Amino acid sequence: MLQQTQVERVINKYKAFLKKFPDFKTLAKAPIADLIQEWQGLGYNRRALNLQRTAQLVMSRGGHLSLSDLQNEHFPGIGDYTRGAILAFAFNTATPVIETNIRAVFIHHFFPTRKKVHDEEILALVEETLDRKNPREWYYALMDYGAHLKKLHPNPSRKSAHHTKQSKFEGSNRELRSHILKLILKKSQTLESLQKTLRKPLIAIDRNVKAMEKEGFLVRDDLNAYIIKQ
Repeated sequence: MLQQTQVERVINKYKAFLKKFPDFKTLAKAPIADLIQEWQGLGYNRRALNLQRTAQLVMSRGGHLSLSDLQNEHFPGIGDYTRGAILAFAFNTATPVIETNIRAVFIHHFFPTRKKVHDEEILALVEETLDRKNPREWYYALMDYGAHLKKLHPNPSRKSAHHTKQSKFEGSNRELRSHILKLILKKSQTLESLQKTLRKPLIAIDRNVKAMEKEGFLVRDDLNAYIIKQ
C-alpha cells in the first residue's frame, strides 16, 4: 500500500483492509470486487490483485510464508525493494533496503554536492552501516530522520539518479482507469455506456478496459458488457 502512496492515505485503509482480509486464506478466496472495493482511494489497483495472487500462491504451499520462500521465490508484484522491506520489517533480517527517506539520509550526508547518485552507491553504504542486531528499529530511525530532513532542506532524493516526479492524477490515464473501474463495480458496462457517462474518447476507454481484462480485473458477460471477474 505504501508504494507511491503517502502514509497518511494508507493508515486507515490498512486497518480496514486487515479487518476485511485478516489472513492469507481470507484474502486468497475473496471476490475481486470486494478486494477492489476495499482498495478504493489508494490507486494502482494492480497492487491489490498482485497481493491476492501472492496470498493464493502462499495458500497453495501450505498457507505459511516462510523466510526461505521470501528469499528464494518470486511473488507477484514483489520486487527487490518490497522483498527487502518485508525481510527487514516482518522478519527483522539484516537486509540492505532503500526507500525514499533512507535514500534522502545517505544522499544528504555522503553526497551533499553530487547529482545523479545511483542506488548501487547508496546500497554499499546501507550495507556497511546496517545494525545487524536490530535492523528493523534501525530502518525505522532512518526513515523518520529522512522525513525530518525533507522538512529542513530541499528533498535530497531529487539528487538520486532514480528520482522521478509522479505525474498528476487529475486528467491522467490513471484517473480514467479509476473511473472505469468504479462504474463497473456498481454494475456491468458496455463501451458505449462508459463513453456516455465519462464523455471520453471511445478509443481511450476501449484501450483501458482491454488492458484491465488482460490484467485479470474484468471479463465480458453474455451481453458483451464488462463485469468484475469472479
